[in-house]
Amino acid sequence: MFSNYLIGLREGLEASLVVCILIAYLVKTGNRDKLGPLWLGVGLAAALSLAFGAGLEFGTSELTFQAQEAIGGSLSIVSVGLVTWMVFWMKRTARHMKTELQGKLDAALAMGTGALVTTAFLAVGREGLETSLFVWRSVHAAGDGAGPLVGVLLGIGSSVLLGWLFYRGALKINLSKFFTWTGGMLVVVAAGVLAYGVHDLQEAEFLPGLMNKAFDVTSAVPPDSWYGTLLKGTFNFQPDPTWLQVAVWVLYLVPTLLLFLGVLGRKTAAAAPAEPVSAQSGTSGS
Repeated sequence: MFSNYLIGLREGLEASLVVCILIAYLVKTGNRDKLGPLWLGVGLAAALSLAFGAGLEFGTSELTFQAQEAIGGSLSIVSVGLVTWMVFWMKRTARHMKTELQGKLDAALAMGTGALVTTAFLAVGREGLETSLFVWRSVHAAGDGAGPLVGVLLGIGSSVLLGWLFYRGALKINLSKFFTWTGGMLVVVAAGVLAYGVHDLQEAEFLPGLMNKAFDVTSAVPPDSWYGTLLKGTFNFQPDPTWLQVAVWVLYLVPTLLLFLGVLGRKTAAAAPAEPVSAQSGTSGS
């Protein structure tokens, strides 16, 4: 549940910050009457993301077991690739996000209402589609039950609340540190989703080695125990992984995390200390 809460919080906060920046800029520049088209674009992006998630969930329900596993495993790999790109991209561009979005908004205002709707739709839609795909795979990887989905919804709800507090100026946070910690944790979550996807592809007979278990600690960590459920929900832990799952998990997690932390270390040393961020302020990095 925690890993899914983290996904909902992290992805939702990115979208919330985008919306806050766009709204604050329209209000500050005397374009409050353009908030309607902005919200229309945001609403369309949210609807598309929900439709995409529903399509993933219900569109595969009538397929054979092997087809479901093949699609699920393939989408796990795609979602891990997207979230990995996202955490690195966000660190590189977070400081310039506000300036970039305001530039796009100026161009949209000059072109008319349709361009404004499109700008808001594209700015939020990318985040929404990435979130839908990664949440879908993470929820399936975490197992059955309502817990994973509840975690995602709580994370998204928290991100909306934080976004509103940013906009009202009631909350300031060092976003550089926030995205550093959550980015590192998401890499760990993504490693578990990747290993789960490999297992799906093994069950679909696309990859070999399904019966070659690296270890089996099911007796010590029963999947239905509270600690087994906790490990599964937090790290996508499997008590009896295959050798291929373990190899993929290690080969992804270790270099990706080291590269992520190494990039952060170099950037931190070269950059000035990050300022606390508020949507109302003129501070860069919002």
